[in-house]
Order: sequence, then structure tokens, then C-alpha cells
Amino acid sequence: MLNSRRKFIKQASLVMAGAGLLPKVIWSRSLTLNTPKQLIGIQLYSVRSDMAKNPLGTLTELAKMGYEHVEHANYIDRKFYGYSPSEFKKILGDLGLAMPSGHTVMSMKHWDPIKKDFTNAWKYTIEDAANLGQTYVISPSMDETLTKNYDGLLFQLDLFNKSGELCKANGMKFGYHNHNVEFVEKLNGTLMYDLILQHTNPDLVIQQLDFGNMYGVGGRAKEWIIKYPGRFASLHVKDEMKVPVGEMHDGFDSTLLGDGVVGPKALCLLAKKISGAYHFIIEQESYQNRTPLECAKINLDRMKTWGI
Repeated sequence: MLNSRRKFIKQASLVMAGAGLLPKVIWSRSLTLNTPKQLIGIQLYSVRSDMAKNPLGTLTELAKMGYEHVEHANYIDRKFYGYSPSEFKKILGDLGLAMPSGHTVMSMKHWDPIKKDFTNAWKYTIEDAANLGQTYVISPSMDETLTKNYDGLLFQLDLFNKSGELCKANGMKFGYHNHNVEFVEKLNGTLMYDLILQHTNPDLVIQQLDFGNMYGVGGRAKEWIIKYPGRFASLHVKDEMKVPVGEMHDGFDSTLLGDGVVGPKALCLLAKKISGAYHFIIEQESYQNRTPLECAKINLDRMKTWGI
């Protein structure tokens, strides 16, 4: 996939890093974490080309399909898909949509080692997410150099916990979303995803488990759900099919839920039972000669029959 998700989020994070010269935020907001509400939503990266061309029209179509929740993948210069937080919140509200979670990469550039504090850019990320009514602020990746740097990874995970504290002060939790490298790389003899689970505080940091991303490198979601019960409150519900190359060059592309080999229905039901999963976020990145919006409707219709 030429415009891979990893490239997309890396570019977005570079833009975000440039916002660190903003004036200091005065924190006066005090929120309490809402009681968890089970929901089905869609990661808007699934319809990224449509959102790039016509975000309002795309959100309208999703609402007509029956979606009530969306997860963003575009926050740049304090704007969501080109709209200010207040503008985007109104757009969503007018359509009967809510945005309980969103993806914004948190990198080392968001930490000031001299002040020992997050940069203004990251503080604004949390503030804007809270104003949108999010429950989770989720980083969909981390610096690729950390896959070979044990001490660096542990420092990043400590920052995840610190970000969790910042989120908690604003009525939210921080989260991390896996790709596939976490199930391949070992540091000091321990698989990277084990380190992530072991060194993040579950009271502050959730793991958003992506069923599909791990599949092509041998990761099996069922094993992780059983190994770490209660750690996966949010899921990226995805299915995968065998192809020559694949989105992440591991021989698999995402496909319609139920058409692939992952078994997403059983995984959702298991995670709901033993992991407390209640955010079920549909994602599909390849479409097999259908349009992204066609796939979004089919996926929602299928998932509604699962008894989630």
C-alpha cells in the first residue's frame, strides 16, 4: 500500500511536533471519567480518501448508515480534518455522532527534558481531546528506533504513564495501538508487546488491540487477550486476507469482517467477556474493488448481528 498508515501517522506527528512553541496552557478543567458505555464505531482512516475530499459529506454518509461513533486519525495544528475543536464537535453533534477516541502520535518530541514536562503541543492535544468529549487519547505508533533500544523503550513507556496522568486530570485515559513490529522485536530477550503491557499502568494506559495488524507476523489476538485479561478496553476490529505483498508487507490485507482468516467475531466476544472490552472500532484499509464507504456499511451491518 503506497500511502501506508505508518507513513501517514509519521507525517502527521512531524506536523504536530512543530506546534511546541505555543504559549503555556493554564489548566482549569476538572473532569471525571464517564462510566464505560459499550459502543461500535469506525476509525476514520478507513475512509481517509473520502475524509480528505469532503469530511462533512463523509461523516453525513456514515451517520446515515447507522454509525453513532467515530475515531479520528487527523489532528494537525489543533484542527480535526481542518476544523477547530469547537467546529468539529458541532459538526459531529449535528449529525448525531460522538468521538470517544482518537489517534495522535505521541513521540519523544513531545517531552521537554529540561523542564521535565510535556510540550505545549501535547498539552493542547489533551485539552482538545477533552473538549471533544473523548474517553481515550491513543497513540497509534512510537518512534521506530525504540524497537532496538531497551532503555529508550522503557523511557517512552514511562512517558505513556505520565501522559496517562495528564489524561486522567482531564477525565480521560491514554492508550496505545499496536501495529506488527511489537510482535516481532525482542529487547533483552522479551517480546516488545510484553514489555509494553508490563511497563504501562493499566489504571492510566489502555491498550487498543488491533486484531489484523499482528496477524501477518504470527501474532494471534486470542493469545494476548487470555494472557492479559482486562487490559484491552478498546479494540480495532479487523479481518485479514492473504495477498502477495500486503499493507504492511507481511502478506496480508485487511478485508470485510468475516471474509478473512482472523475470526473477529469470536475475538470481540472473548475480549468483551474477559478483558472488559467496550469500544469496538471497525477498521479496514484495503477494499477489494469496493469503495471505502461501501465497506464501512457492510462491516457495520455484519457487526450488528454479532451480539456485541
